Amino acid sequence: MLIFLTVIALIIGVIFLLGSFEGRLKGFSFIPFALAGIFFILAMVRLVGPGEVGVQILFGKVKEEVLHSGLHLVNPLVTIEKMSIRTQEYTMSKKREEGLVRGDDAITALTKEGLSVDLDVTVWFHLQPETAWKVYRDIGEDYVKKIVRPAIRTSIRNVAATYSVNDIYSSNREKVSKEIFDELVQNLKPRGIIVENVLLRNVSLPPKVKNAIDEKIAAEQEAQKMKYVLQKEEQEAKRKRIEAEGIARAQRIIANSLTNSYLQWYYIQTLKELINSPNNTVIIAPFDKNLTPLLQIPTGNK
Repeated sequence: MLIFLTVIALIIGVIFLLGSFEGRLKGFSFIPFALAGIFFILAMVRLVGPGEVGVQILFGKVKEEVLHSGLHLVNPLVTIEKMSIRTQEYTMSKKREEGLVRGDDAITALTKEGLSVDLDVTVWFHLQPETAWKVYRDIGEDYVKKIVRPAIRTSIRNVAATYSVNDIYSSNREKVSKEIFDELVQNLKPRGIIVENVLLRNVSLPPKVKNAIDEKIAAEQEAQKMKYVLQKEEQEAKRKRIEAEGIARAQRIIANSLTNSYLQWYYIQTLKELINSPNNTVIIAPFDKNLTPLLQIPTGNK
């Protein structure tokens, strides 16, 4: 547009300069040339916004150099196509309101056993700035539809075919995501597309398969629980055995220390406490002539 205005202004200036105008009207002939100069300079100034790169096209040929964010002075005949280098996400999901494709867009894949599973996946990616010109030249602006989506579907199906249903559904889910990521990087990086992350968000199984896996997981958890209970009971039995051994040792020590002299002394102390108690008026104290309490005293170890 600015180039068109520049040409118009130059034509008008030439008409004023070469025309048969006289006087004051001929003196204004410099104005069209000044406007042409302004339009030409403005046509050279290009602005590339944040998170974008500018692909330069001159007479149908893409230049192998991009313009980064900011102001640039370029050939006014160059056309600038802006492409985003921000992180983008592509989601394939069973939910209708998620993803670029409305409706059920989950990926159906076959597992190692030949069972069918539906996977909800989100992939984060962005254009490599330095090669954005190549993406525009070789693929076009709709590279997500042409390259990214088919690559995601192919990688997921390739990886799923090497794992069992149980691996994908539970134990090796993160490993599955990592392998999908690695294959996507291998396929998309040469195309100038950088994969940041792969999120395996949901795995939908046939009802019979899901129930069987849930029952297996529940059985494994119950087995772990029983193992814990047995270990706990074993520890408790060990504790009780140690406690009983300690009590038995204490009883043997006490039995060996119950001599006649000690019992006589303890008997007399107890009588003194009873005599001094205000609640007692009559005290019956059975003992023999040696003041030994009438108790059976062990005479040795048995």
